[in-house]
Parts: sequence; C-alpha cells; structure tokens
Amino acid sequence: MKIVDQMGREFHLKDTPQRVISLVPSITEYLIDIGVEVVGRTKFCIHPSDKVSTIKVIGGTKNFCFDVIKELQPDLIIGNKEENFEAGINQLAENHPVWMSDISTLEDSFDMMTRLGQILNRKQAAENEVLQVSENLSKYKNAKNGKAVYLIWANPWMAAGQGTFISNLLSYVGYGNTITKERYPVLTKEVLTQINPDKVLLSSEPFPFKSKHVDELKSLLPNAEILPVNGEAYSWYGSRLSKVVF
Repeated sequence: MKIVDQMGREFHLKDTPQRVISLVPSITEYLIDIGVEVVGRTKFCIHPSDKVSTIKVIGGTKNFCFDVIKELQPDLIIGNKEENFEAGINQLAENHPVWMSDISTLEDSFDMMTRLGQILNRKQAAENEVLQVSENLSKYKNAKNGKAVYLIWANPWMAAGQGTFISNLLSYVGYGNTITKERYPVLTKEVLTQINPDKVLLSSEPFPFKSKHVDELKSLLPNAEILPVNGEAYSWYGSRLSKVVF
C-alpha cells in the first residue's frame, strides 16, 4: 500500500507493519497505548515506564545506533522532523521504511495519531485515544490568561516561539505568547525586559531550572509571576495529552 507521511514523503508497504521502531518519545508512548509492538526506542522514551524498560534502546533522538536498528529488522521506523536529524533519517530510509511526523499544532497531533492508527491496523484504538485527548484538553481551554514567555533553557535564555507545538498549546490554554520570532530564539536580558511578560513559565524539561534562575528572573522582571510548569504537558503530543494537568 502507498504511504504518505506528514512531510509529504511517499513509500510503499507490503503488509501491516509488525515490528516498529519509534525515534520519538511521545509517539513511542502513543504506539504502546494503542497496542503496537514497539521493538526499538530512544533512551528518552520513558513512558509508559512499566513497558519501555523491556524495549531495546537504539540510541538518542539525534544519534542512532544504526547496527542495532538493522539487527531489530523493523517493518517501519517512525521519526519526527524537529526531534530527529535529517542525515540520520536519510541514512535509515535507504534500508527501511521511515514515516516522518511534522507536528506544530494540536491538529497535526491528531492527524499523526489517526494516520498511524490506520497504517498499523489500530484504527479504533487510535480514535479512542484522540477522543480521550480531546476530552482532557477541553477542561483547560482558555483556563489561563496573561502575556507569557515559555523558557526552555538558561545560559543563554531560550524560549518557545511561533510555529512550535508549545506555542500552539499556550494559545489553547489561554496564554498569549509574547515571543514573535519563530522556533526557539535566544533572548538577551534586554529583550526579556522589553517583552515585559505577565508570566514566565519555566519548563521542567529539557533544562533543570534552579532557584538561582528564578531569583535572576525576579530581578529582571519584578512584576512578572514566575511559574514552574510540566514540560510534558506542553511539548509531548499524542496520548500523553490525555493524562496531563496544566
């Protein structure tokens, strides 16, 4: 059957894939939740913890162990445009079917869930997960307010900008993202002061923010509320969104 992924790449599959490798933590969790046999994962694929521990690790999201992947003989490899690296994906695609996700909105996430459910013969399970995610998220629609900066890194300060899944989630729950640049810009102290957000959201991942960072931000932005937030809630797409609390 002819397959088209979210990046518009085309390839063919003879049968429903039985041995799947996921290079994306949030998609790994989703695949397991809909009953797919995942035979390979990255070291960052930590959910569901009771099941991923038995799955072979094939490296990280940006450094693959190609020999391990070959030994696993996957019928399908699933990656992501942002989280994985192009050269590695191209190398894998020379020998294996690779389905690439490209997710910057909730609609993209639902599309990924639906399409993979169809490809992997888990259509009903996929529909159930989409419904559960929608029901959970509906509780938080426009529940927040204020101009916000969502920080993902310190030294230098880096924020989630426009065109990111994080920014889309911020808007969904009611925050106004004050960052107008695309992707993940570096912010100087001067820029942070000029932006003057009502709230600074400190993501729990990928950077471990400490009290010293909070103190520095309070000094720079004395009128802003500094709030630690669950990074998985804002950056993990798929079935994780049926479980998170904002």
